[in-house]
Amino acid sequence: MKHYESSQRTNSTVDQAQDAVTRLHNSVTQALSHPTEEMIEQAENSLSHAEEAVRHAPEGSIGGQGVDLVEDRLEEEKRRLAMLDVPGSTARD
Repeated sequence: MKHYESSQRTNSTVDQAQDAVTRLHNSVTQALSHPTEEMIEQAENSLSHAEEAVRHAPEGSIGGQGVDLVEDRLEEEKRRLAMLDVPGSTARD
């Protein structure tokens, strides 16, 4: 069964950024649960991808709609990832 919300998506740059931040959230959650070097590295890679997607989000938005929300979500995930502040980690602002 399809969810109504997902059937209304247009795959815009904002949608892509939202998806990237959701993947980042999942990756950070895994790294917080299992803070191995590999999990932290995956979360950092996901962060890089999400940052790039969020940078492009305004290009596909109508009047900036949804951009602030996805930027706020990205900042929250950066804060969560920073909790793993492991020596040598690049997950810092």
